[in-house]
Amino acid sequence: MPDIVVMFFVLGLVAGLLRSDLTIPKAAYDILSLLLMLTIGLKGGMALHGNLNLQLLPELGSVILIGALFPLLLYPLLRSLVRLSSADSASFAAHYGSASAGTFAVALAYAESMQLTIGAQVTLYLVMLELPAIMVALALYRWRQTEQAKSSQSALWHETLTNRGVILLVGGVIIGYMYGPQQGSAVTELFTNAFKGVLALFLLEMGLTAADTMSRLSLRYWRVICFALVAPVFLGIAGIFAGFWLDLPVGSILILASLTASASYIAAPVAIRTAIPNADVGLSLLAALGITFPLNVLLGIPLYLQLIQWWI
Repeated sequence: MPDIVVMFFVLGLVAGLLRSDLTIPKAAYDILSLLLMLTIGLKGGMALHGNLNLQLLPELGSVILIGALFPLLLYPLLRSLVRLSSADSASFAAHYGSASAGTFAVALAYAESMQLTIGAQVTLYLVMLELPAIMVALALYRWRQTEQAKSSQSALWHETLTNRGVILLVGGVIIGYMYGPQQGSAVTELFTNAFKGVLALFLLEMGLTAADTMSRLSLRYWRVICFALVAPVFLGIAGIFAGFWLDLPVGSILILASLTASASYIAAPVAIRTAIPNADVGLSLLAALGITFPLNVLLGIPLYLQLIQWWI
């Protein structure tokens, strides 16, 4: 059977498709997302406590390179095969080159439930995939930018680097690393022990949201639908190859593959809405949250693990 937290996503998805009056108040969703990102950061920081060394630099540098390369590969495909405009191609390249915190949380919980070996630095993958992908996608769109666009670049960097997701993830990593699992246990245990419960409620809301976005899809977007179904598998396989090349443990490979297969629906929309006002961010969210997120949560993550075990 799938991990129990996934069933909460299924519950929300079914409730949404049945047009139930089940809703999660926005304030509650905001609190859940804040708790989830802070807890992910704390767990990663505590795992890094006493384990951070210079030998990690090539691995983390490779992850940054992946985040920068994916938009470069996706942009021309989106222009030629999916036939999106330049603005929408950049938007999709940013969303799909970046990574999903929700998918990361599910992959982490799944890897832990399967008792897979996970490297202490996997939380850093999330941040290091997200930021380069967004910036490269925007650079592709603005490769002939005017002086006015250049002057707005600092505001874009500020928006991207200081959004709440990045602040909570990075801040949680720093706090967790400083205090470790023992010294900070009076506070950190409250978050880590509730991780799966918070994730379950978060996925319930994600199921409701996915059902709402799926209801707005139509066959006129068939190219986008095909992209959102096919691209994650190939991107996930690329993440698996990268994990083997970096000689990562199985759990870390699974998380890296799940991240490369995912699409951002938090940081990327904020950055794109600010930087490319003529891009249809709603269309990117329809693909990322209505198709790719359910695909990865329900089928993708177990599939990536099977592929990893098959290649071992």
